[in-house]
Amino acid sequence: MQHAHRYTRLTALALGITGALALGQVHASGFQLKENSVKAMGRAFAGSGVAAGDTSVVANNPAAMTQFEGTTFQADVTVIDLNAKFNGGGYDVLGRPLTGGDGGEAGDVTPVPAMSIIHKFDNGLSVGAMVSAPFGLKTEYKPGWVGRYYAAKSELKTVDLTLSAAFELVPDHLSVGAGIVWEKAEAELSKSVDFGTLLFGNPATRPLPFARPQASDGFAKVEGDDTGLGWIIGVNLRPNDKLAIGLSHRSEIDHELEGNVDWTVPGNVAAVFGASPTTRPLFQDGKALAKLTTPSVTTLSVEYKFTDQFSLMADYSETDWSSLQEIRIDFANPDPDSVEHFGWNKTRFMALGGEYKLNDAWTLRAGYAYDETPTTYATRTPRLPDEDRRWYSIGATWDFSENLELNFSYVRIEPDTPQIGIVTPPAQGGQRLFGSYSSNVNLFGVSAQYHF
Repeated sequence: MQHAHRYTRLTALALGITGALALGQVHASGFQLKENSVKAMGRAFAGSGVAAGDTSVVANNPAAMTQFEGTTFQADVTVIDLNAKFNGGGYDVLGRPLTGGDGGEAGDVTPVPAMSIIHKFDNGLSVGAMVSAPFGLKTEYKPGWVGRYYAAKSELKTVDLTLSAAFELVPDHLSVGAGIVWEKAEAELSKSVDFGTLLFGNPATRPLPFARPQASDGFAKVEGDDTGLGWIIGVNLRPNDKLAIGLSHRSEIDHELEGNVDWTVPGNVAAVFGASPTTRPLFQDGKALAKLTTPSVTTLSVEYKFTDQFSLMADYSETDWSSLQEIRIDFANPDPDSVEHFGWNKTRFMALGGEYKLNDAWTLRAGYAYDETPTTYATRTPRLPDEDRRWYSIGATWDFSENLELNFSYVRIEPDTPQIGIVTPPAQGGQRLFGSYSSNVNLFGVSAQYHF
C-alpha cells in the first residue's frame, strides 16, 4: 500500500490523546481542585493556611497544626455542579460543516471528599494526616457531537495522602511544619476518530466510497495511572494575638502514567489497513506511556482579628504550571509519539474573606476570589475550555455541642467566556472547530469536626 508513512503520522494525532492527562474543565486554575475544606470554602479559601480550627492545614500549611489541642478529626464533602455548554461549529478538511450537535451538558455533578486528623503532644509537637483530591474532574459530551474529533470523555482523578508534622519554635508565636505527599493519579480520555479523512488523504485509498471526511468514524480510548511522591513545607508566624501570617510551598509531583489504548475501527477500514503488512500494525490496541507533572503551589495566608467576633483573611497563591509545557504520548505499537504543546505558565489566586461570630452557636463567613487560568486562546481545547473566574462564597459553622461542630458552605463561580478556535493542519486531519462556552460552577459543602 502506498503512503503508509502518512497513516503513521496521523495515527497518534487522530487519537488525540495528547492533553489526556491535563484534562477536564474544572473550577480552579487549570485542572486544580481547592476543595479540601468546607470551612475555608465559605471564605473563598482566604486564610487557608492560618485560620484556626481547620484541620485541612495538614495539606495547606502544616505549621498551623500547632494551634490545635488534643486530637481533632474532620470530614468534608463538597459537591461540584459543573455546567458547561458549547455553542459553535466547525469544518472538515474539504470545508464542509462538521455534523453533530452541541454535545449537551459537558459538566457533571461530582462529590469530592476529604478527611483529616491532627494530634498535638504536650511537648509542642503536632502530627497530622489528610486524604484529599487536589487535581481532577470530569467532562463528557454526547456521542456524535460537532467536536467529537477533539473530545468525548475526559476524566482525571487524583488522591493524595499527606502525612505532616509541626513544631513550635516559639510557643504561641512561631511554628514550622513539613509533610510528605503520596499521590495516585488516574486518567481516562476518549474521542471519535475520522478514519474517512485518513483514507481520503491517501491517493491509493481515496476512490473507496467510505474514504471521505466524516464517512467512517471510529473511536479511541486511553486509560493510565501512576503514583508519585512530593512534599510540603510551611511556617506560621503570630507576632501578637491579632495577626497571623502563614507561608507554605507544595512541591511538584512527577508521574509516568502507564496504560492502554483501545481502538474501535470500522470493519471496512480495518480491512484496508489489514491488506498491507506496512499498515497492518496501525490502530491496534496496546500499551501507552505519558509523563505528567502536577504543579507546585506557593501560598501566603494572612488573618487579622479586629475584634473577638470579627476576623478578616486573605490568600495569595501561585500555581506553577510551567511544568506543563507539553504532553508526549509514547506508544508501544509502531505509532509515533503524539505531542501537544501547552506552554502554560504561573497563575495567581487571590482571595479576601471574613468570619463573624454571631453567638456561641453560630459563626458566619463570606468571601470573594479571583482565579487566573493558564490556558490561552491558542492552546484552549474542548477538553479544557478554561478561563479566568470569580468566586462568591458564603458559609457558616454550627457548634452543635462542646465537641462537635457542623460546617456549611456555598460557592458560585462565574468564569469569563471561554473561546475555542482550533485549526488542525491538513497533514493532521484538517478539521477546524470554533465557538464559545457558557459555563458556571456551583459548590455545595458540608463537613463535621469532632474534638476528642
